Amino acid sequence: MGGLPIEENDKNFNGDRIFKSVFPIIFIKKYCFTDLPQFCILVSQDKQSPQRTEEYKMSLINTQVKAFNATAYQNGQFIEVSEQDMIGKWSVVFFYPADFTFVCPTELGDLADHYAEFQKMGVEIYGVSTDTHFTHKAWHDTSDVIGKIQYPLIGDPTWTLAKNFEVLIEAEGLADRGTFVIDPEGTIQIVEINAGGIGRDAQELLRKVKAAQYVHAHPGEVCPAKWKEGEATLAPSIDLVGKI
Repeated sequence: MGGLPIEENDKNFNGDRIFKSVFPIIFIKKYCFTDLPQFCILVSQDKQSPQRTEEYKMSLINTQVKAFNATAYQNGQFIEVSEQDMIGKWSVVFFYPADFTFVCPTELGDLADHYAEFQKMGVEIYGVSTDTHFTHKAWHDTSDVIGKIQYPLIGDPTWTLAKNFEVLIEAEGLADRGTFVIDPEGTIQIVEINAGGIGRDAQELLRKVKAAQYVHAHPGEVCPAKWKEGEATLAPSIDLVGKI
């Protein structure tokens, strides 16, 4: 490959070929593998110590939601949910660490307060934790804050979703505070992950979803910082370089 010091590794990632390079950044930059979600870089920390190798995955941005089947609790019923339910509409997958905790109900309650606004925009919200759907029901039945939630709360006790979205804290069996906005084609457009002690803001999420929807509907335009619905956008071109 163009004379770069790389070699095929003797192991693979999900059946895919893996290459090893002492210059991984050059490798990525030169060959522009920015749209390959399963492309991994094996970065040797020490040229003389190949056993100290770290594996890095590419971003989930612009990748397709992986297949899954799960059970959720919604409005007094258990329902089945899969990645197919996210096709044809906008979706927010909202991971949180656990039921019956502290920051989590404040976030989920905040989303519940803005759920009607999301629905008007054609957006479904999916709350997800590694609890079971039975635990979601118990929490819904005993908490005034959680009791007002109308969107699905997905149980992920097998960690399938947490692994698919790369938010699993395996040592604890919990998920990070991950937020994923998915377009009607099932493509991930926004990825945000907060530390456990930092709660999220539903209004800010609304703003970002509106921006994602605008860009999706208007190819060639982009939304600048703090953009709000109705404000001016940008149309990147050579004439705009250095003008902002």
